[in-house]
Amino acid sequence: NINADCIIVLGAGVKPSGKPSWMLEDRIIVGEQLYNVNAAPKLLMSGDHGRENYDEVNTMKNYAINDGIPSEDIFMDHAGFETYDSMYRAKKIFGAKKVVIVSQKYHLYRSLYIAKKMGLDAYGVSSDLRYYSKKQYYREAREWLARVKSFIKCIAKPEPKYLGDSIDLKASGDVTND
Repeated sequence: NINADCIIVLGAGVKPSGKPSWMLEDRIIVGEQLYNVNAAPKLLMSGDHGRENYDEVNTMKNYAINDGIPSEDIFMDHAGFETYDSMYRAKKIFGAKKVVIVSQKYHLYRSLYIAKKMGLDAYGVSSDLRYYSKKQYYREAREWLARVKSFIKCIAKPEPKYLGDSIDLKASGDVTND
């Protein structure tokens, strides 16, 4: 048993229909599986909700609720615009110390690096449940650039664009509802 404070499910694309992309759906599914085996008592859905017409976190929370996860056990980080922000906010806003991070394998290396640089005790679980597309070379190239950017940010440690008030992970996740 890991006894983590939360399972961080990192955001990914949402289709124009409002449904999660395959990558996001697989992250949610793996996060739910970890929750159901008691890896942590709470899920932290961290993603982009910076525009009215684009909302990763409510898509993630609604998906998990539809699969039977109690709403009060699902927190939303509406300002997880990039992995650095998600890890920074998990520690500073949500007070997490020990986390399980869910993402695809190619993205987990950077996620774990940032989490550890933020002082989190972090574990990663890959959510590669299927073949996504022939665009993996594009994702790998983008990831390489993101790693350089993250490396620099982890040295400088700038605050994310949005911080906000502290949110207790022991409370109800409903405090993060819109």
